[in-house]
Amino acid sequence: MKIAHVVCVFPPYGGGIGKSALDFSIMMREGGHQVDVYAPLYTNDISEDDSNSTKIIRIKPILKLGNGAFVPRLFSKLKKYDLVYLHYPFFGGAEIIWFFKLFNRKTKVIFHYHMDVIGLSPLFKLLSFPSKMIEKSLLKKADLITAGSLDYIQNSQIKNFYTDNPGIFRETYFPVDTKKFHTRTDRGVREKKEILFVGGLDKAHYFKGLNVLIDALFLLRKRNDWILKVVGEGNLKQEYIKKCEEKKLSSRVEFLGSVSHEDLPIVYRESDFFVLPSINKGEAFGIVLLEAMASGLPIIASNLPGVRSVFTDKEGFLTKPSDREDLADKIKIFLDDDSLLTEMSESARRLSVDKYSYETISKRINSIVDEV
Repeated sequence: MKIAHVVCVFPPYGGGIGKSALDFSIMMREGGHQVDVYAPLYTNDISEDDSNSTKIIRIKPILKLGNGAFVPRLFSKLKKYDLVYLHYPFFGGAEIIWFFKLFNRKTKVIFHYHMDVIGLSPLFKLLSFPSKMIEKSLLKKADLITAGSLDYIQNSQIKNFYTDNPGIFRETYFPVDTKKFHTRTDRGVREKKEILFVGGLDKAHYFKGLNVLIDALFLLRKRNDWILKVVGEGNLKQEYIKKCEEKKLSSRVEFLGSVSHEDLPIVYRESDFFVLPSINKGEAFGIVLLEAMASGLPIIASNLPGVRSVFTDKEGFLTKPSDREDLADKIKIFLDDDSLLTEMSESARRLSVDKYSYETISKRINSIVDEV
């Protein structure tokens, strides 16, 4: 089958949407399909390349704002494919798929709903308006609708459509390379524990909640048994650094910047536990949670739809979104209880292998594609 993935962003741009598009495209290719990925051209020096044997075709947009891009040239590109796999949200691209489906009814469409889009600026709301207008119609045109978590869908902006059409929804999960991300051999606990945060530090990822984590650690400032490592880059980074300076936490918070794919597993392995303090449904799953668990890290994450379905109370704790006191209390448990940290570390690694390994998710994805 000839398959086209359509996505608003793609590596090297960070973030879960692009990474899942890459992972799914590779899996489908290994499943015997011919797979191409279409994404907007955001730089002038990349027009077409290959990543892990997946062909990437970048289209220059007529209009671009944030991660939205109007790409009408996409229409003519899709005629040669049997299946179009749209990663939503993609403002400026979803409209093209909707229009394409009007004239190409035989072409199958899978609509992957990654997340609700909230907190848009007035200008971005204007760009997103056409996409939101045709969203329900586009959902109706889809042969299947996939999502990383049905828990998220049941609490999302399309929950009513799910209630009326549950039979066309499929839960995909996301994969993690359990060979690349693995535990360190000397997994003992240390006197000064390393807390890890991994996430975009740009405005598009404002919902990651690093501010909340800094506030929670400020409540623990009198303790000398922790340090925080922050992996990520973006236009909000200096604001976070300034906040740490104002709270006199600079010596205990290390901003590592953008870490290479080769070095990232090492950073995970050198840490003791992982925190994802997201503040709203902009966080729909949390692929970083999978990388952390595969590395043997217990986790603390916000009690949000989708995120809460990734792990159980055997692997970590859920915390109230935006509640710095509750987050601080959960962190204290890990700082004080070495045996619990070890127990949850082992459980986290086990869950990542059993449920989220590349091989397991690959079978799941290809079985969904075979349905259409």
